[in-house]
Amino acid sequence: MEVYGPGTIQEFLVIQEPEPKDAASGAGTGGMVSETTNAEMAWAEFRKESGLAEVEPLLIAWGVSAGADILCWDASGVDPDAWPVLVWNRDDTVWRRYECGMVEFLQRVLAAEFDECPLSGTNIWGVTSVKYLPFGEEMRLRKAGLDPWTGEPDPYAGMFPM
Repeated sequence: MEVYGPGTIQEFLVIQEPEPKDAASGAGTGGMVSETTNAEMAWAEFRKESGLAEVEPLLIAWGVSAGADILCWDASGVDPDAWPVLVWNRDDTVWRRYECGMVEFLQRVLAAEFDECPLSGTNIWGVTSVKYLPFGEEMRLRKAGLDPWTGEPDPYAGMFPM
């Protein structure tokens, strides 16, 4: 986050900006808190892979895909470096746990190193060369009338306020 900031991988996976939860209202200012709320509701409602049914994780959502998957840390442990990744896959509506951190999880998705793609889309599965676009750069390109992913003029530029 310090180097690249929040943004999107391959116009598919949004990496949320860390933000504190407002203790008084329980709200945040951006996507991380609202996606964490979505994750908590999905955890309560949807099935879990074997071994997770009795788990009560402390969820912190750090990513969301264009397919509406939610990617979280299980922040139950005291060491953030050891927090595993929990993914709610919207296609099969199942929660799965990955015994690795966020960076290793992303690396393994990009290298297609899991038995199957943990996300509902394969847009970044096994992709060796990806584009990461920080939110600020995406907005700058859109304001310049360009599609941030292609660099081509965007016929819809200026139609929607930013």
